[in-house]
Amino acid sequence: MRTIFYLIRKEFLQIFRNKFISKAVFAIPILQMLILVPAITFELKNVKLAIIDKDMTPESRGLINKLDGSTFFKIAFSTFSEDEANNLLLRNKCNMILEINPGFGKDIGNGKQGKLLATIDAVNASSAELTWAYFNGVIRDYNTDLIKENIITNPVVPFPRIEITNRYWYNELLNYKYYMLPGILVILVTAIGFLLAGLNMVREKEIGTIEQINVTPVRKYHFIIAKMAPFLLIGLTDLALGLVIGKIAFNIPFEGSILLMFLGSTIFLIAVLGVALFISTFSGTQQQYMFVAFFCMIIFILMSGIFTPYESMPIWAQDFNLINPVAYLMRINRMVMLKGSTIYDISRELCSLIIIAISFTTLAVRRYRKTA
Repeated sequence: MRTIFYLIRKEFLQIFRNKFISKAVFAIPILQMLILVPAITFELKNVKLAIIDKDMTPESRGLINKLDGSTFFKIAFSTFSEDEANNLLLRNKCNMILEINPGFGKDIGNGKQGKLLATIDAVNASSAELTWAYFNGVIRDYNTDLIKENIITNPVVPFPRIEITNRYWYNELLNYKYYMLPGILVILVTAIGFLLAGLNMVREKEIGTIEQINVTPVRKYHFIIAKMAPFLLIGLTDLALGLVIGKIAFNIPFEGSILLMFLGSTIFLIAVLGVALFISTFSGTQQQYMFVAFFCMIIFILMSGIFTPYESMPIWAQDFNLINPVAYLMRINRMVMLKGSTIYDISRELCSLIIIAISFTTLAVRRYRKTA
């Protein structure tokens, strides 16, 4: 233990002698939380509409007013030319074209179906699906208003109604920041552990200081533990800093045990540091390590479920996530922070992280070669 203590002390001195790293490990979390949490969102709040109203009746104007009064749509352009509307869509001046054909109001007045043509910019498929869903919601409200007016004017047959009461659990305000912040915390911890730890070891190879350790009787596992410990502590410190910023800046709720969250993050950091040090044993330069680490980190993050639901992924992607430590911590953070999950609820994720941590740390120790 005494040997490991002195090696860890040496690592801390080496880290904080580097002015850039000593500032970055605390500045990056602040900037990342303040910028990414409010910026990354899949919510649509301003769908720009181009209207082609060829009917010009009270019914068509009523529909347009309904859309304009929605919190999602904004009437940006009104024209009678399809070519002009298509050109606006092509130049990204609008997101959707709504064409109201002649006879729309007449058909509604006669009890027939009014026909509309909606053209949506589907370059971004997710945005297109949300736009269509919002538009359908407005149309349903408009239909409901028409039915109510018809009942008032012709109260012959009572219209059957179904009343639905909905309740949102775990995120009652549907605030997207509550969903994103736990994921941003995972990216933050991953970046600290995955990039800095591996670069620190490869840098010692480049400048030759690692040879001074290799000629000593220090055991390989002493060396690997000493390389992991400083970045484990820095990662947990940055996690605490991120949680404080999330609470102060965004009033993020925390329903579960903070100790349980730090337990999951500790096991995760050991796993990620093991992967990083294992990769660094193959890398001779910092450029080589950065290339491999960046590739692995992007794959881990994009497939972890932070941006797309895990259940929507193909089967092979779900199978890959069995060895993806980021996916496990993503679920742990969201379950503990938003649902108040207990250790029993996340036991599968914790056990999986323990297996990954032991496996890659062992591989890093076995792969490291002490050569003089």
